[in-house]
Amino acid sequence: MTTENSSSTDPALSPERIETPLSREALYALVWSEPMLRVAAKFGVSSSYMARICTVMNVPRPERGYWAKLAVGKAQPIVPLPDLQPGDQLTWSRDGDHVRVPRALPSPPARVKHVVNVPAALLSSQHPILNGAKTQFEAGRESYEGKYLKPAKRLLVDLAVTKSGLEKALAFANQLFLSLEDNGHQVVIAPNDEHFQRAAVDEREKPHKGHLYNNLWSPGRVTVIYVGTVAIGLTIIEMSEEVEVRYVNGEYIRVQDYVPLKRGRYAADHTWTTTKDFPTGHLCLQAYSPYPRAKWIHQWRESKDRDLSGQIRGIAKELEQAAVEIADLIKEGERQARIEHEKWEAQCAQWRREETERLAAKALKDATDDIHRLIDHWAEMNRIEQFFAAVERRADELGNEERAHLMDRLKRARALIGSIDALDYFLDWKAPEER
Repeated sequence: MTTENSSSTDPALSPERIETPLSREALYALVWSEPMLRVAAKFGVSSSYMARICTVMNVPRPERGYWAKLAVGKAQPIVPLPDLQPGDQLTWSRDGDHVRVPRALPSPPARVKHVVNVPAALLSSQHPILNGAKTQFEAGRESYEGKYLKPAKRLLVDLAVTKSGLEKALAFANQLFLSLEDNGHQVVIAPNDEHFQRAAVDEREKPHKGHLYNNLWSPGRVTVIYVGTVAIGLTIIEMSEEVEVRYVNGEYIRVQDYVPLKRGRYAADHTWTTTKDFPTGHLCLQAYSPYPRAKWIHQWRESKDRDLSGQIRGIAKELEQAAVEIADLIKEGERQARIEHEKWEAQCAQWRREETERLAAKALKDATDDIHRLIDHWAEMNRIEQFFAAVERRADELGNEERAHLMDRLKRARALIGSIDALDYFLDWKAPEER
């Protein structure tokens, strides 16, 4: 969930800002310590937005009028923080940063409710994650291939459907989600701090070889069912089939639906035929493991004789069985990850040892080379010093004026050469362990 600024927030209410990410426990302590308006001001958001954060993180907050009642000693007791439920967001960041929070390995429930028929009264209601979905999908663009809907909003239930198949897909989704929840399995849009991966979607009933560019919409977060604490991703897809079509006036029409215009005897028909994937109206439910190291995927497709709604009982049972398989795959994936990590650490240790040995050998070679260069340099300096000494001896044989001139030149030559003291050079040399 992204943050929003509130122009109505009074900066005077919050002399300081609180750093995020914020845990459930920290948020719970905040909202029960002072009014929501002041809590929201600490983060630079509105109180209504802060209330939505509490809902997403399953954090109870004081009801309206609580602080006024508390002032006169009539407030109700503080509502305790409920246990963490599957699908609850663990942390919230004001800047929308994704924060990785360690979680226990997912596990299926110890006991599973028997699948029963959902009461008609329950089916007449709408599952919360479907609220507003129809409007958002209908207002969206259409994909180039197949005219699949592409809503602008990405925090929606995971559907890949056309406008004609939207109503049917939403009705099936509602019936499926309510049935699953009636059996104790929560269906939600995955929390922001879960790093789930969505399985690829191929809407073709008979996938063929070649590149697939379906340009379908994809949600910002996956739709999942929690069986115990095991998340299983769900995508509802309207299938398509490859049919022969005719290109007429900028659009493709099924060959069986094409009616040629009546023309003159010699008029030409400037159209052509090809094959295209057209939506069939048949739905497919794709369930998959959203965990990167646990690959599992399964599909249920409807046919002309049997729609998906009639398969919900079997779907629920298979999802419950799949949760056990996915939990085992996650454990195996974690085991493999640990093995790979240990191999990586061992390889890094080997690289460090080899690098240390290489640097030690290089330091030894450099130190040896340097001492040889110093000796050679010292020999050269001795030769130069002998030359200067010879010049100085000859200077003693000259007159005062000539000698002064010569000694001045000798002084400048010595300055140009620099120190010729072997000790100066040796003190600058570094032993191997010093390098």
